[in-house]
Amino acid sequence: MTRSVTLKASLMLAGLLALSTGQAQTAATAPASGAPMATAPAGAKMSKADAKAAHDRIEETAKADKKACDALKDNAKDVCQAEAKAKEKIAKADLKYQETGSERDRVKAAEMKAEGNYEVAKEKCEDQQGAAQSECKKQAKATEKAARAEAKKTASKS
Repeated sequence: MTRSVTLKASLMLAGLLALSTGQAQTAATAPASGAPMATAPAGAKMSKADAKAAHDRIEETAKADKKACDALKDNAKDVCQAEAKAKEKIAKADLKYQETGSERDRVKAAEMKAEGNYEVAKEKCEDQQGAAQSECKKQAKATEKAARAEAKKTASKS
């Protein structure tokens, strides 16, 4: 039984990570190539006007995403709000990296993705009860910790 719950939690987190990575790139901030922004080459900076326009689009998208959650109830609403908040934070961190092109901001963007994915996963765990919920939250935390470590490891190799 525990193995089945752990497998389900792992699959749920893997799906969440894949989904949230795709959702993190809004049409407003995603590069035309469709590649994640955190892989932009160092030194590739945006103009202040482009950055301002992208920031405004992120704000508009975030407002619309949060408004869409109003129609939901219970934990579905909480999950929706966590997703909207994470999406906004990730988009802003990616934008900051695009603006500066610095390695420090690339790492911060990767860490923000890990944190956002964790917050959403943790909220999704609230649908479960007892030991399953506890295991789900532990798995979410372990996934976040691994993603943060990977971001820092990649930074130290550069």
